[in-house]
Amino acid sequence: MAKKSLIIKAARDPKYSTRKYNRCQLCGRPKGYLRKFKMCRLCFRKYASEGLLPGVTKSSW
Repeated sequence: MAKKSLIIKAARDPKYSTRKYNRCQLCGRPKGYLRKFKMCRLCFRKYASEGLLPGVTKSSW
């Protein structure tokens, strides 16, 4: 779990646009971020397996 202070800090507009970085909207994790879903890989896997993400299916071959 990310620190609340770092989540709040990331939500503010940075002084320079290159300092902006993405965080998961659910847990605040900065790494493993999926832009299309705006969440980290861990939350993505959890929500996808529960069927809460429309259009996402588990692959099998």
